[in-house]
Amino acid sequence: MRAFVLACSLFLVSCTVGPNYRRPAIAPPAVYRGEIQGDSSPASLGDEKWWTVFQDETLQKLIHTALAQNYDVRIAATRILQAQARLGITRADQYPNVSGSLSFNAQRIPFGTFDATQLQGALSYDLDFWGRYRRATEAARANLLASEWNERTVTSTLVSSVAASYFQLRELDLELEISERTLASRRQSLQLTETLANGGATSLLDVKQAQQLVETAAAAISSLQLEIAQAENALTSLLGEYPADVARGKALTDQPLPAVVPAGLPSRLLERRPDIQAAEQTLIASNAQIGVARAQLFPDVSLTGSGGGAAISLSRLTSIYTFTPAITQPIFTAGRLRANVRLSEAQQQQQLLTYQQTIQTAFREVADSLAGYQRNRESREHQELLTAAARDASGLSDMRYRGGATSYLEVLTSETNLFAAELNLARGRLAERLSLVQLYNSLGGGWQQ
Repeated sequence: MRAFVLACSLFLVSCTVGPNYRRPAIAPPAVYRGEIQGDSSPASLGDEKWWTVFQDETLQKLIHTALAQNYDVRIAATRILQAQARLGITRADQYPNVSGSLSFNAQRIPFGTFDATQLQGALSYDLDFWGRYRRATEAARANLLASEWNERTVTSTLVSSVAASYFQLRELDLELEISERTLASRRQSLQLTETLANGGATSLLDVKQAQQLVETAAAAISSLQLEIAQAENALTSLLGEYPADVARGKALTDQPLPAVVPAGLPSRLLERRPDIQAAEQTLIASNAQIGVARAQLFPDVSLTGSGGGAAISLSRLTSIYTFTPAITQPIFTAGRLRANVRLSEAQQQQQLLTYQQTIQTAFREVADSLAGYQRNRESREHQELLTAAARDASGLSDMRYRGGATSYLEVLTSETNLFAAELNLARGRLAERLSLVQLYNSLGGGWQQ
């Protein structure tokens, strides 16, 4: 009983060495660079659930499948289980270790049989007088939280990757549709040119130029079919499946886009971005490890005891108890312990810089995404006007050729320009939607379930 009281007293007056964690002072910018002036709403696109941002039901099913089957997400989940186990192992060091044993011994001697039964228990307790184990538990708990935030980072990245891959696939489908439509139109034009050449109304040169247009569209179709197959394979890999056909939903042009994207308050980004939260938890863990290293410089106070009883057939039950307190002080370690403290402090400084760098990178990504979404929208609007002009020019060239007012070279040039303009418009629509995906991810959206 005295030993127990002494142990409790020592524990209650014990201290915890090492610095207590304080969040570093961070002064985020008042507004995001590239944010639309006058938009100071606290609401942010990053707060939205992913199924409200991506409203294509087929895309939503693909994302659900990816979240359930993607290997990166499943691997991240196992890292959480490992961190939970490490926390349990580390936390157990704060408590006494109790063991017991039971033995039976029988011997035959000249005067009879000697039977002995022994029951013994042992207790050992390394008093956490300097907070070594408490700091280690603090570090393990922070590492667990970091693994959980890292899992959310993987989830957010996966949601964005699936959405981006799906939009890229639908853009390739649109290019294929444009190419097939163009090929059909050019084949009709080739037939007309061959008819005119057979009647002597045009030259063989016009026929060859018409064939060039046909083969250009046919070659584009073959190339696009290959890109579509590769895009499907990449998307099914994100789903955690073997290569297969991918279901389609809304056309690229029917995918909704918000007219205005609220970025929200910059200070909220620190709480919403999972990579920033993970970096801070890693910083907390490295800060606690300084206390673990410093505690090793001080005496180690431990209590050990054992007790039990033995019953012998030739005598009565006997009881044995022992209690041994011990204090161990490092005397000479050739500077290893102090070097370990310096190592822990340097690692903490590294994690502090990593935390600050992660924040800086996050704000740069938001600024890039805001600028990208705005400029890609402007580019797509100009490309729509360019495509409309190219379509009108192609129609006029065809009319002039049919009327004999110009050569087929003018038709060739106009058709080539229109085909390129339509493909560039499809790519511009894709760039606008990809910039929305990037903006959503950079604002910390996608992991909320």
